[in-house]
Amino acid sequence: MKKIISLVLALALPLGLAACGTTSVPVAGTEASAVESTESTVISLEEKKAEREGALPKWDPSSPAMQSLVEFVSASVDENSDGFIPVKDRIAVFDMDGTLTCETYFTYYDTCMFISYCLEDHPERVSDELKAAAREIKPGYTAGEELARNFAKAYAGMTVEELYDYAVEFGQKKTKSFNNMRYIDGFYLPMVEVVKYLYDNDYTVYVVSGTERTTTRAIVDNSPISEYVSPSHVIGTAFEVKVKGNEDVSSNMDFKYKDGDELVFTGGFIQKNLNANKTIWIEREIGQRPVLAFGNSGSDTSMMNYVIDKRNPYPSQAYMVVADDDVREWGTQNWEEKSAQYKEQGYVPVSMRTDFAEIYPEGITKAAAQYTEPETSDAGKAEVRPAA
Repeated sequence: MKKIISLVLALALPLGLAACGTTSVPVAGTEASAVESTESTVISLEEKKAEREGALPKWDPSSPAMQSLVEFVSASVDENSDGFIPVKDRIAVFDMDGTLTCETYFTYYDTCMFISYCLEDHPERVSDELKAAAREIKPGYTAGEELARNFAKAYAGMTVEELYDYAVEFGQKKTKSFNNMRYIDGFYLPMVEVVKYLYDNDYTVYVVSGTERTTTRAIVDNSPISEYVSPSHVIGTAFEVKVKGNEDVSSNMDFKYKDGDELVFTGGFIQKNLNANKTIWIEREIGQRPVLAFGNSGSDTSMMNYVIDKRNPYPSQAYMVVADDDVREWGTQNWEEKSAQYKEQGYVPVSMRTDFAEIYPEGITKAAAQYTEPETSDAGKAEVRPAA
């Protein structure tokens, strides 16, 4: 009889507690499972944080810029953080020359390519005026619209594929500004890590360059970041392109593309993708504000300001690479001056000298001279004197 009463009480007690709105006490096994689950979550978060912090070994471990980026990205992927950013809105934009890759051999990739095309590889295809313009380029020149117009004229008549292939071919040439470096080898290893790091954390990465778009695509496609940046995510300077045979037709509305047609550069120039043009083309092609921007010069500040504008609905950050390393690189910028300037503008400065543990692959070093004057041979081609 006692057993029956005990059984009835045992069955009735939970029902009575439930009726009174009292939560039943979990059994020991349930408590243990809950604790284990919480501990597992904490360990998982710690492991992910450690994984993120170890994703940038080419950076100095004490780099403030690197730590800032890790904190930003860690918050952006944590749904419980105020800094969380949905995957579809995790967009980062990078300048190319001087930000992702070298611009000191002795100048930009596309400019060296123009010189090589006019004076070494195909002088028979270009005018004396363009050859003269190529010879006049010296270290420290300004990459303005006038020179970009000359680039467009030099490649007139080439198909899009031909310019792409030439840009790839040129990248295999060795630069005389560095030892053991082809032009395509100039990507900064720490910045390659940043691109991969963002990609691994579900960021969509765009390259927004002052270099012509087809040339930029050729460079990116054959670089260490090719896996992380698709051709459709490259924005660059625009040269006029038409269907071959219709170069002199004023409007593209007056003809149609047919199977087998080729797209050719006409020699016409549309727009240099620097300064405010970067902002405008980001809006046109991406359609929303990115949350991260990386640049290295005044021509990138419009892009940076667009990203960190207070109207951005998400947390945002902008990083400026400072070329202050004159040992491993041909850097000439003053860190104290530039870092103070960039901080005042709201950017995070990045020192190539102290933040980059490595810059280039092993074996690449500065040459004895950064620049050598091109000369014209009797055959009409240009020769470049070896570095002294």
